Amino acid sequence: MERPELLGTGLFSLDGRVAVVTGAGRGLGRTMAVALAAAGADVVVSSRTQAEIASVRDEIRGMGRRSEAITADMTNESDCDRLMAGTLASLGGMDILVNNAGINIRKPVLELSLAEYRQVLATNLEGYFLCARAAGSRFVAQGHGKVINVSSIMGSVALPNQAAYASAKGGVEQLTKVLALEWAPLGIQVNAIAPTYFETELTRPLFEDAERKAFISGRTPMGRWGQPHELAGAVIFLASRASDYVTGHTLVVDGGWTAW
Repeated sequence: MERPELLGTGLFSLDGRVAVVTGAGRGLGRTMAVALAAAGADVVVSSRTQAEIASVRDEIRGMGRRSEAITADMTNESDCDRLMAGTLASLGGMDILVNNAGINIRKPVLELSLAEYRQVLATNLEGYFLCARAAGSRFVAQGHGKVINVSSIMGSVALPNQAAYASAKGGVEQLTKVLALEWAPLGIQVNAIAPTYFETELTRPLFEDAERKAFISGRTPMGRWGQPHELAGAVIFLASRASDYVTGHTLVVDGGWTAW
């Protein structure tokens, strides 16, 4: 057992760790990638858009950390395998996976096509499965690893016009629990983060809709939208030694939304 005096801020250090963040080109993905680097990790950033992740890579390198940008389509099994292999080849290891890539199609069910429904599930759920499996095989071989799946408050509550997204995020939370159970004896922790509405370029259309903005702010006990930097602590905690005895958990970061 470690002595109490050895337990301190070092628990949250990611020095010597290598993280992979999908959907890292912008929004919360970019925020989490930079936060992990600030905590000491070397970071591979991935998305389908090279220009976006190249910018994040350069920002992380400017912080004195190693970083690579690898394009991948998370709905493609071979791309997920290539991403993990590329991480090992370029940075020499892999300790943390943040599954974050996602899309949303907001429509009433009667207007939502089957193709659109499947498109959201393919990216937001199947893609998480494929990347977690690809990373998990390497984590099992080395006897440690952290998987962090980005869910949403829509994984446990609902709003109109969110059928595809809520279905996917509910699935993400159940997938998180199953992976946690299977891999707990092997030294791997699998958890999820469930954010509410954060003010990013991806949510700007909602934020600029006065009625929608007011509804979300009014529905949130803290009375405002989240700011991207307010997600940093959650991802660092779940990526670090501080969460070594936490698995199968969804950490809600929602200003109190789900406490109603």
